Amino acid sequence: MMRAGLRPTLATLVLLALGGCGHRAGGVVTLRFWAMGREGEVVQELARDFERENPGVRVRVQQIPWSAAHEKLLTSFVGDATPDVAQLGNTWMAEFVALRSLEPLASWLARSPAPDSAYFAGIWDTNVIDGACYGLPWYVDTRVLFYRRDLFARAGYDRMPDRWDTWRAALAAVKRHAGPDRYALFLPPNEFEPLLVMGLGAGSPFLSDNGTRGAFSQAPFRRAFDFYASLYRDGLAPPLRNNEVANVYQEFARGYFAAYITGPWNLGEFERRLPDSLQGAWATAPMPGPDGPASGASLAGGASLVMFRRSRHKEEAWRLIEFLSRPEQQLRFYHLTGDLPARREAWSDTALTRDPRIRAFGEQLTRVVATPAVPEWELIANRLRDYAEQVVRGGARTDSTLAALDRDVDHVLEKRRWLLIRAHAGDAR
Repeated sequence: MMRAGLRPTLATLVLLALGGCGHRAGGVVTLRFWAMGREGEVVQELARDFERENPGVRVRVQQIPWSAAHEKLLTSFVGDATPDVAQLGNTWMAEFVALRSLEPLASWLARSPAPDSAYFAGIWDTNVIDGACYGLPWYVDTRVLFYRRDLFARAGYDRMPDRWDTWRAALAAVKRHAGPDRYALFLPPNEFEPLLVMGLGAGSPFLSDNGTRGAFSQAPFRRAFDFYASLYRDGLAPPLRNNEVANVYQEFARGYFAAYITGPWNLGEFERRLPDSLQGAWATAPMPGPDGPASGASLAGGASLVMFRRSRHKEEAWRLIEFLSRPEQQLRFYHLTGDLPARREAWSDTALTRDPRIRAFGEQLTRVVATPAVPEWELIANRLRDYAEQVVRGGARTDSTLAALDRDVDHVLEKRRWLLIRAHAGDAR
């Protein structure tokens, strides 16, 4: 999940000697577990059940706002005060692995009954850095299309097309029926995620040369970017940021736009905020692909459970991670929070299979792809957003803009190239 607070640079961090963070009192082990946002409140109910199953262990849950989580985790590392277990947004994984703050899980997984095949492949990949696994997926999210079925049907489409060309034709038909002051798709240019989704569908790696250089000028991403930019150029999407639309739900309800690329957190919001008269008129669909449904990829998002190297109670910490990773616990967590389960077995439950809006997410999760596992990725994604907006809103030329983006990304990754060159030189000796 790409939610970040303030981000001190890695260069400012000081590596400290290993220390402990859990404690034992009166023969009872106390685990410190940091969880973010709403999840931090709800997981306490599951932690009480874990304690009943493990009478010698107590779990102290600390709830941390997402806006402060990244900075607090870095500060705890510098101050030798990391928790035993934490929830970690999967786009942060590479950064904390680079700090050597996380416990590699290979030896623990060897004892676990849950293989990597128990998880969606793209989600599992977000936890694997340089061939080693550092976390277990806790819940998942990805992005799909939310759309007004009635408006697409009025334009002649009873189902959402699954290829870019036919999807684009459907958007054009919706726009013709909507008129000059309404649109087919809301695609805020200050959100980088929809452009990443299209890039994944086109097969772009985003980075090249072992994650040391930008690949945004290469043909796969150029194909996706041309398609993305054409949606604005041809009037199918307004070049408006999120803060330039008063209320997304109201505008969706009044038909200002007929489709929106967003995630599972909006399932409940659409149910609560749309009028009763529209509750049967909206649906979700997996992302169309450039060459059909098999190429309709999306982002592998969500959060994972990690164990910190400095924990003194790794045996108990692993038992907690295993407990929260059980399919039945992930289903309980879904009912409490609405967060989608990471374990594939949980998706056979009727609570998920009977709802077509959720089924679209289950289908999409079989076609999600992890973004590059480099600590600088969030910075790069934000640079991508800024450069893309220059084309969408400022009229900049695509070729020169993507070339400038690659040069900028190459500069961001300069230290990474230097470290890899040094590592290869050391191996050669």
